[in-house]
Amino acid sequence: MAVKKKMSWKREFADLVEDSWSYLGKHRKYVYASALVFFASAIFGYVYSAQLGFFDKFLEEIVRSMQDLDYLELIWFIFSNNVTSSLSALFLGAFFGIFPLFNALFNGSILGYVYSKASSIVGYLVIWRLLPHGVFELPAIFISLGLGIHIGASFFGVDKLKTFKFRFKESLKVFLVIVVPLLALAAIIESSLIFFMG
Repeated sequence: MAVKKKMSWKREFADLVEDSWSYLGKHRKYVYASALVFFASAIFGYVYSAQLGFFDKFLEEIVRSMQDLDYLELIWFIFSNNVTSSLSALFLGAFFGIFPLFNALFNGSILGYVYSKASSIVGYLVIWRLLPHGVFELPAIFISLGLGIHIGASFFGVDKLKTFKFRFKESLKVFLVIVVPLLALAAIIESSLIFFMG
């Protein structure tokens, strides 16, 4: 009996994973759109970094928050912040997809600004220090932003409430099964780079 329950749980989880990837695949154009907006904003942040000095205060607050944290605390800090941001993009997409779009614009601009400042100090190859955790973090963020926009688009079609409920439920599954594990990996890698490599 216990073996059957265990097998049943594994089968249900496998089905959940398969359904989540299938749903994400069907609506990947929204993920691609969010990535396009993000990288366009990153280019903007890089090119116009001289006019975006007000980002410094925001970045200083983040650095200050990470000071004196041990390794595990740093992992949790990065992970919880990314989960909160991604979940907000997903949930607040209900408001016609406006918040995810703003999120992509804001975070993309910050990335471009940071890269501009860092590359002016240590050179353009600093991007290789950003890539390891970005390989996992950026897709997770794009998925959250894209599905948030997709949820918001529910109100522009027919049977709005039913469509919204379905998209919200399916997007939440994707978030739990795909986005959260990606953000966990990203947090571990980023924390390791910060804590052990300085």
